[in-house]
Amino acid sequence: MEIRGRYHRGGKRVLDVLLTIPVLLVLSPVLVVAAVLVRMQLGAPVLFRQQRPGRYGEPFTIYKFRTMTDARNSQRNLLSDADRLTPFGRFLRATSLDELPELYNILLGDMSLVGPRPLLMEYLSLYTPEQMRRHEVKPGITGWAQVNGRNDISWKEKIALDTWYVENQSLGLDINILWRTIIKVLKREGISQKGNETMEKFTGSED
Repeated sequence: MEIRGRYHRGGKRVLDVLLTIPVLLVLSPVLVVAAVLVRMQLGAPVLFRQQRPGRYGEPFTIYKFRTMTDARNSQRNLLSDADRLTPFGRFLRATSLDELPELYNILLGDMSLVGPRPLLMEYLSLYTPEQMRRHEVKPGITGWAQVNGRNDISWKEKIALDTWYVENQSLGLDINILWRTIIKVLKREGISQKGNETMEKFTGSED
């Protein structure tokens, strides 16, 4: 129990930094190539920036590689996600390359390697008190929900898995999640919800 407590108090942050720095160094050529291709295929800006809720719901700016165009209709309204998501954008998502800039968020201390995925700010008011517990820890690049279905499960299941992680997080569990994440990425499993290019919006508790 004491080992688990030390991990929560500071060990997890040390692990995040020790793993993220070498990963960034190794993947720096991939990041550069991906950035160049995004600029060529989708234009500027290369990075997608958006406010997301961090620990305790505090907002931070998340960084991802852009995967959609800014295509609009005759009324100047953005087209649907499916219409703006290009084949190259689908490739970035399928390989999870679009998530690589989030490693910078880890170094900033906004995120962790493992934790509930940072969703949208607008969802905060829709969570039940139990669901809100997913924000008791830093959000992660990957998490328990990601290795147990990712976008191919319902919101109720996904958030239940997130709160389970909050209650059971440990060094051993995080290592298990990281290893399973590598396998999931290689197999490209659970990338999108069935029948949708992206996950449908969360609209509230699914009781």
